[in-house]
Amino acid sequence: MPTVYGVNASPFVRKVRVVLAEKKVPYELVPVFPAAAEPDFRKMSPLGKIPAYKDDGERTLCDSSVICAYVERTHPAPPLYPQDPYAYARALWFEEYGDSALVSVLGPKIFFEKIVAPGFFKRPTNQEMVDKAVAEEVPPLCDYLEGQLGSGEFLVGDKLSIADVGIASPFVNFQHAGYDVDARKWPKLAAYLKRIIGRPSFQACLPEERQLLGIAA
Repeated sequence: MPTVYGVNASPFVRKVRVVLAEKKVPYELVPVFPAAAEPDFRKMSPLGKIPAYKDDGERTLCDSSVICAYVERTHPAPPLYPQDPYAYARALWFEEYGDSALVSVLGPKIFFEKIVAPGFFKRPTNQEMVDKAVAEEVPPLCDYLEGQLGSGEFLVGDKLSIADVGIASPFVNFQHAGYDVDARKWPKLAAYLKRIIGRPSFQACLPEERQLLGIAA
């Protein structure tokens, strides 16, 4: 059985778990906190980042995008990467937008400060940083995504793809921190996230994440 190494509330770990769930691939999750990663984990992930992945053949990989691409090749059904070259490239772009633009704001500046800092590092939230990020940095991110959403259910094509998984995962952390996308300002994005995060593959992760983080459902 494949093994995913990482803490369940990470948007990158969640991304891999959702991909595995969508493909109905059984796996084991082994909790690893990056700050406490042991040398054996460093052998799998030289940068010390989560997640890492071990397949059935004991081969290891790191980086969520690399892992998801590998799972797509080893478990191709249902496909999460479009066949059309342009659609494929756009799906990769949205995954990257989630991993970089979204995570860099919704993660350290909001989720970490609201949940991780007081809950795990026993220091007060830097509320000024949080408020500034919510007021100034989140709106342009939402503006862009609102403009990219058409009339369909998904970002790219007519099926769930890695684009949707990569975009929705960081917004789960935003929600864990007590925030959500304002449906009055970004109606398409709010409805889109409700659909994607409402999928069983996402919902299966959330109770244990809330338990770890000590937040109510």
